[in-house]
Amino acid sequence: VENNTISMERKKLKVLVNDPWLDSYENAINGRYDHAMYKKSELTNSGKQTLSDFASGYRYFGLHRTGDEWLFREWAPHATRIYLIGTFSDWKEDEKYALTHLDNGNWEIKLPVNALHHQDLYKLKIYWAGGEGERIPAWVTRVVQDDATKIFSAQVWSPENPFEFKVNSFKPATDPLLIY
Repeated sequence: VENNTISMERKKLKVLVNDPWLDSYENAINGRYDHAMYKKSELTNSGKQTLSDFASGYRYFGLHRTGDEWLFREWAPHATRIYLIGTFSDWKEDEKYALTHLDNGNWEIKLPVNALHHQDLYKLKIYWAGGEGERIPAWVTRVVQDDATKIFSAQVWSPENPFEFKVNSFKPATDPLLIY
């Protein structure tokens, strides 16, 4: 008998081998596993970085003061244009605050240190195929809410005198968290 369909036997997941009571849920479990592996591949750039690298994204993305400039990066793979808008631009799009598209959905802008100031409010104005919207950056480190409008905005936090820990003997706990 000729069979033109190619069937691929997949190795049974260990959780299904170890627990036969899950057999009736095999398709759902396999679907969730496949989705998790797809997401892992997406987050690790097909294995070119680790999940730990991805989790350290806050060091690369977001707003950072680096010496004599501000560096802002955002991951927006479906964006066609992005502007940094805020109190510094009267909440209007301005080409000098347009982000540059790099690769793999990454966007970036470098600004002189005097372009942004402590407590400036900001958002992203993002354009995509068929739409646009204002967004708070994914890697923002400080968000504030306007008391009158209840609207949230990102806020530049760069005080002239940054907070300094006064206790030299502080040692964080190393015991695992007790979760009950």
